[in-house]
Amino acid sequence: MGFLAVIVAAACGFAVGAAWYMTFSAAWIRATGMELDDSGKPAQNPGVFPFIVSAICMILVAGMMRHTFTMAGIDGVGKTLIAGLGVGAFFITPWVAMNYAYAMRDPKLAIIDGGYAIVGCGVIGLVLGLF
Repeated sequence: MGFLAVIVAAACGFAVGAAWYMTFSAAWIRATGMELDDSGKPAQNPGVFPFIVSAICMILVAGMMRHTFTMAGIDGVGKTLIAGLGVGAFFITPWVAMNYAYAMRDPKLAIIDGGYAIVGCGVIGLVLGLF
């Protein structure tokens, strides 16, 4: 049951990311400074590689969140949702913001990516709590 919970939670976190970045794609592309072609799409096509990396990372994050919640006795939808939001807001987002600050990236990029970390981890926590 634990493995299934992790896979479902990871898939839901991935789906939230798809919706998040479709919603914020124009702002995200501007904030990255990515080179665009004549049609306004990124000039370089990375293919499926980022999606494969994302899927693997989602499984790792969901798995570690499940492990941490289990070890800490965090259960139930409300508690796991709040804990998931906390992971995104207080672990992942500060780390992303710190890296972007040193890389001198547009602060809007940290806001967009950090927002996804918060919402995505919240959804992962919510799904884990349903199991």
